[in-house]
Amino acid sequence: MELTDRVIIEDNGMNVELKHWCEAYTFQLREAADCPEIEENLRDGFPVPYTLSDAEDYIDSCIRMEGDKQLCRAILAGGNVVGSIGLFRCSNVFRYNAELGYWLARPYRNQGIMTEAIRQMCGIGFSTWDIVRIFAEPFGYNQASVRALEKAGFIWEGTLKKGVFKRGSFVDYHIYALLRQ
Repeated sequence: MELTDRVIIEDNGMNVELKHWCEAYTFQLREAADCPEIEENLRDGFPVPYTLSDAEDYIDSCIRMEGDKQLCRAILAGGNVVGSIGLFRCSNVFRYNAELGYWLARPYRNQGIMTEAIRQMCGIGFSTWDIVRIFAEPFGYNQASVRALEKAGFIWEGTLKKGVFKRGSFVDYHIYALLRQ
């Protein structure tokens, strides 16, 4: 699939596109990412509040690191940046694996956008790299993420009890994977 392909989600008629990050998306990224709920479902390090400087730094990092180890894309819906998705290539004995990470702004959730973004990103990853497995590790309480992964064809591989320490508590996390066909 080309990186600029548009996919229409039938439920709402919204165009979903994955695009390479560029400086032109800075203000839209800051607007979409400035939500404490996003940080709740990600690993530590996602800034709250999310400033213009954070957006500039993130986009710069995505541009600089693009290639052998990382593929990051802006999620656009209706032409606007509404989230981010990326694949991160593992190393050593895990070198044929890539981890999937993503987030979506609140107004765009529960519309099929993330499921379609996951499908597109996995297609990009499998066509770019010689990986055989893409995995994601949603927190146990993040059922929206679990649903998006399952709808995109990911299979549950297990749950690690109290495997994450987030916001002062131990929480479970799941492992989901999609294998190259």
